Amino acid sequence: MTKKVLKTEDEWERLLTPEQFYVCRQKGTERPFSGELYALDQEGQYHCVCCQQPLFSSEHKFDAGCGWPSFWQPMDLLR
Repeated sequence: MTKKVLKTEDEWERLLTPEQFYVCRQKGTERPFSGELYALDQEGQYHCVCCQQPLFSSEHKFDAGCGWPSFWQPMDLLR
Protein backbone atom coordinates (compact mmCIF):
# COMPACT_ATOMS: atom_id res chain seq x y z
CA MET A 1 0.00 0.00 0.00
CA THR A 2 1.28 3.46 -0.86
CA LYS A 3 2.00 5.91 1.95
CA LYS A 4 -0.48 8.75 2.31
CA VAL A 5 0.59 11.74 0.22
CA LEU A 6 0.50 14.90 2.32
CA LYS A 7 0.21 18.14 0.38
CA THR A 8 -1.65 21.39 0.89
CA GLU A 9 -4.55 22.23 -1.39
CA ASP A 10 -2.35 24.91 -2.99
CA GLU A 11 0.32 22.30 -3.74
CA TRP A 12 -2.27 19.96 -5.26
CA GLU A 13 -3.68 22.78 -7.36
CA ARG A 14 -0.21 23.52 -8.77
CA LEU A 15 0.58 19.84 -9.48
CA LEU A 16 -2.70 18.76 -11.09
CA THR A 17 -4.52 20.00 -14.16
CA PRO A 18 -7.71 21.95 -13.39
CA GLU A 19 -9.85 18.90 -14.28
CA GLN A 20 -7.70 16.53 -12.19
CA PHE A 21 -7.90 18.92 -9.24
CA TYR A 22 -11.68 19.17 -9.58
CA VAL A 23 -12.16 15.39 -9.76
CA CYS A 24 -9.57 14.33 -7.19
CA ARG A 25 -9.71 17.10 -4.62
CA GLN A 26 -13.19 18.60 -4.98
CA LYS A 27 -15.18 15.37 -5.47
CA GLY A 28 -16.13 16.32 -9.02
CA THR A 29 -16.58 14.18 -12.10
CA GLU A 30 -15.67 14.63 -15.73
CA ARG A 31 -18.36 14.73 -18.39
CA PRO A 32 -19.25 11.24 -19.69
CA PHE A 33 -17.45 10.15 -22.88
CA SER A 34 -15.02 13.10 -22.53
CA GLY A 35 -12.04 11.71 -20.62
CA GLU A 36 -8.81 10.81 -22.39
CA LEU A 37 -8.82 7.35 -20.77
CA TYR A 38 -12.36 6.42 -21.82
CA ALA A 39 -11.50 5.15 -25.32
CA LEU A 40 -7.90 4.18 -24.56
CA ASP A 41 -7.32 0.60 -25.73
CA GLN A 42 -3.60 0.19 -25.07
CA GLU A 43 -2.42 -2.59 -22.78
CA GLY A 44 -1.13 -1.46 -19.41
CA GLN A 45 -2.06 -0.19 -15.98
CA TYR A 46 -4.13 2.74 -14.77
CA HIS A 47 -2.56 4.61 -11.84
CA CYS A 48 -3.84 7.21 -9.38
CA VAL A 49 -2.76 10.65 -10.62
CA CYS A 50 -2.12 11.76 -7.02
CA CYS A 51 -0.19 8.87 -5.41
CA GLN A 52 0.78 6.78 -8.48
CA GLN A 53 -0.73 3.65 -6.89
CA PRO A 54 -1.69 1.11 -9.61
CA LEU A 55 -5.48 0.81 -9.58
CA PHE A 56 -6.62 -1.16 -12.62
CA SER A 57 -5.26 -3.25 -15.47
CA SER A 58 -6.39 -2.89 -19.07
CA GLU A 59 -7.05 -6.66 -18.92
CA HIS A 60 -10.05 -5.90 -16.69
CA LYS A 61 -11.48 -2.98 -18.67
CA PHE A 62 -14.88 -3.28 -20.37
CA ASP A 63 -17.38 -0.98 -22.06
CA ALA A 64 -20.27 -0.42 -19.67
CA GLY A 65 -21.76 2.22 -21.96
CA CYS A 66 -21.77 4.76 -19.12
CA GLY A 67 -19.13 7.12 -20.54
CA TRP A 68 -16.35 6.41 -18.04
CA PRO A 69 -13.69 3.70 -18.03
CA SER A 70 -15.11 0.59 -16.35
CA PHE A 71 -13.22 -2.32 -14.82
CA TRP A 72 -14.51 -5.60 -13.45
CA GLN A 73 -11.78 -5.91 -10.83
CA PRO A 74 -9.03 -3.75 -9.26
CA MET A 75 -5.32 -4.55 -9.46
CA ASP A 76 -4.14 -7.35 -7.22
CA LEU A 77 -2.12 -5.27 -4.77
CA LEU A 78 -0.77 -8.33 -2.95
CA ARG A 79 1.33 -9.58 -5.90
